[in-house]
Amino acid sequence: QSDAHVTYVKDWDVSIIEQHESTGNEMAVLTTYLSDVLGAIDDETGESLIHTRPIMCNSHFVEEGNEYALEHQQEPEGKPSGTPQMEPFWAAGFSFSRGHFNVNVPYDLYEPMIFQGEEISMGIRGFTVGYDYYAPDRSVCFHHYKQGKNREARSKVTKFTENREFDGKDVLAIKRLLGIIEMNPETNRSTWNHAEEDVYGIGGVRTPAKFYNVFGMNVVEKTSEFRLCRFVESGRMHKKFTKHLRSDGMGIDYNTIHFRFKNPRTPERQRQRQPWSYENRWTNE
Repeated sequence: QSDAHVTYVKDWDVSIIEQHESTGNEMAVLTTYLSDVLGAIDDETGESLIHTRPIMCNSHFVEEGNEYALEHQQEPEGKPSGTPQMEPFWAAGFSFSRGHFNVNVPYDLYEPMIFQGEEISMGIRGFTVGYDYYAPDRSVCFHHYKQGKNREARSKVTKFTENREFDGKDVLAIKRLLGIIEMNPETNRSTWNHAEEDVYGIGGVRTPAKFYNVFGMNVVEKTSEFRLCRFVESGRMHKKFTKHLRSDGMGIDYNTIHFRFKNPRTPERQRQRQPWSYENRWTNE
């Protein structure tokens, strides 16, 4: 899965398959926010000119109406480690896995008009089914962001929020989305649609609570620990967690992981909630 406004490098398919197989993890999902295409691909050879890669690790709670959800922010880009590297989050702009991920974690058709919330919903539902997220070691495609020579063309793209037929539908949709992943415990469960949760709900391998606990998220106070990126970017998460890969290659065994990320620098650990707006998110999409 990738955004439509993406350009792929030569032999991208060979590269991404090799990277996926190198994890030794049947449940691996290679996913990330993509780097900008400007200056990234050689016009003659089609090969990448970029020797860094982005990794997913930066997220905090933002407000949409009366609900709070984790939203991923601009992600850091650094030198690759020589192997796909574990990360906590899933990205909609690029996701490569075995086909069963799409079968086991389908998009929820009962959540119309959702933009903010989609990624954390899919990510946590996938986590509960047993999937593990990795940043690709080598970028195989690049995104056409609304900047530089692409700004004018991208500014003309119609946004889904302009479809007035579905006005107001997002309010109930976000309640269902957050309810399913247990991110809004303060919300009465009777206020959202529970249709087909056996299809679009959480899995039975891990719990959402395990995810929140391991990665320092507090769904009651709507806060998250600072400096999670340092734990992820440095490779400490990868080294610590890959030791728990099941012998049959069917994912990381989180039952044997007794860890909670905490900001190592200061007792003032909790990230502040920030107001959400579509305009902020779409500045460079």
